[in-house]
Amino acid sequence: MKTLKIYQIDVFTDEPFKGNPAAVCILEEEISENHMKLIAAEMNLSETAFVLPMNEESDTYSLRWFTPEVEVPLCGHGTIGTAKVLFDIFKIESEEIIFKTKSGRLTAQRYEDGIGIDMALDEYEDINITDDLLAAIGIDKYIDAKVGKTTRKVIIRVDNEEQILDLNPDFSQMKSLEFTEDIKGVAITTNNTNKYDFLSRYFNPWAGINEDPVTGSVHTVLAKYWADILNKNEFIAYQASNRGGKLNLKIKDEERLEVIGEALVVLKGDIYL
Repeated sequence: MKTLKIYQIDVFTDEPFKGNPAAVCILEEEISENHMKLIAAEMNLSETAFVLPMNEESDTYSLRWFTPEVEVPLCGHGTIGTAKVLFDIFKIESEEIIFKTKSGRLTAQRYEDGIGIDMALDEYEDINITDDLLAAIGIDKYIDAKVGKTTRKVIIRVDNEEQILDLNPDFSQMKSLEFTEDIKGVAITTNNTNKYDFLSRYFNPWAGINEDPVTGSVHTVLAKYWADILNKNEFIAYQASNRGGKLNLKIKDEERLEVIGEALVVLKGDIYL
């Protein structure tokens, strides 16, 4: 019987049981993709990360992420959670960790106020939102809608945070919809909020995640969108799920974004194959 170390990390929070929980499974050798899917389903969190040292390169790791249903190409909180385990539990001495992923190279860096990950900034384009999708989410009016060219995550801007906080989507109806364009989830956002630069909620029932607590990857397009509107490159953002989470965002140049979040280890143990 094979034993794997596994941890649960709450990310984008300094309080336990807030933010977005991710499982981090430490591999010493390759396991099958089927086993990864089974472990992710067993953990039943929005994402489970699988990290494997690449022995030929110091402080470089292979990293993959799975929801309870599918593999995803990019996961911000799963990456920060993985870095938290490597820095704090496995005592990686370097200030920077390199991850090789299906979305390319990601780096994680340790700061006093959390862990920052370097991600590709996502350009956006116009998208026509169907009345069926708006009705399923519970939106009766909106300002505009865009979709990330790479992430294919939709962002819908509404007038104020009350509209977002009051949403109660019909996830079964959302999941039944068919789209002419590739869609990987929907974020509803506004900057009409007193405490943060902008606020959002994110829904993705198509990947088995009705509402994701805090989503690093969707902020790669939200940051670009709000930078163009607000004419600034640094933001404090809040994702207003039931658990809630804060993200510090810094646009580094035309192509890269740094997402910084705090993280806490809340559970550790062994999983048996």
